Amino acid sequence: MAGAALGQAAQLWALLDELAENDPRGYRRLLRQQRAEAERLGAPAEPRLCLRARPERGARGRGTQLPGAGRRPLFINVCAWQRVPAPRGPGAPTPVSAGRPAEGAAGGDPYSVIDVAYNPDVLQRAEENPEKMEHLIRLTLKFVEEQCELVLSHLYTVEPFKLKGSLEAMQQRLKGRQVPAPHPSQNTQKELTLDQLLQATKAEDCSSVPVLLAEGSETQPKTRLIEEIASSDTPEKLSAPVYEMITVKDANKKPLKIELKIELPKVSSVSECDLRISKDDIIIGVPEKYKLQLDLPELVDEETATAVFNKGKRVLFITMPVAKPDL
Repeated sequence: MAGAALGQAAQLWALLDELAENDPRGYRRLLRQQRAEAERLGAPAEPRLCLRARPERGARGRGTQLPGAGRRPLFINVCAWQRVPAPRGPGAPTPVSAGRPAEGAAGGDPYSVIDVAYNPDVLQRAEENPEKMEHLIRLTLKFVEEQCELVLSHLYTVEPFKLKGSLEAMQQRLKGRQVPAPHPSQNTQKELTLDQLLQATKAEDCSSVPVLLAEGSETQPKTRLIEEIASSDTPEKLSAPVYEMITVKDANKKPLKIELKIELPKVSSVSECDLRISKDDIIIGVPEKYKLQLDLPELVDEETATAVFNKGKRVLFITMPVAKPDL
């Protein structure tokens, strides 16, 4: 398993290096897409609705048992979470994820609580249509029965508050579920495309297990949710690399483009670099090695900027066309 994962990682970095050298614009576009996906999936779950239900009898059989089932009320925190995918289409099963049941006490009265999360689009559509909301609540109750192996009363109450318990505890419970290790491929030597390697790498970092919820059918396992994990931790003191920046002008001394040359002797692969270009500044970071932020002398068109890393000289060349003035 470890050998296969290392092999995939090495293949991924090789493909990224090749993409950065042969298609710098495509490489930057890929980085932006991955960063945006990481930010989207990193958003915490938000409470949207709290249900109060009462188990009719205790847990049965094996599985996740609900503490004190049948003797205390059960609160169901219904949450919106970007990590849970939206249904694939009309009539398709609805993905749902849940945390482990927990106990609490309010004013000395004990209660049980479980957190259930859907994609925000699912909840928004339900909130706009009372019939869809009733349908979603019934599916949620059925799902909780399956998860906790108990029987709930058909009567329930929508509480005036959106969350039972603390926000931090709810978010932690939803994140706490672990994904079983993926099975090794039958052919670990098979060459994978860049997209396939990115999907496999994302799957390794997943921490939630959504299931598919459909009316009249038992819950069934779904493939693990893809999550991009991006670390923003940067050492406080990083050295600034040596650089040279020039503005190329035409015959009329009108600026055409900005060329930036950055020496990175400690960098062996472009995959180590995090490059961000905006209209008026540029930031390059290499974890535990370099950090450089520069204000640009002219506004540039960041969408058409290119970057090439010379492995032999360990120098990064960046070309940024000057933005055309708005008409």
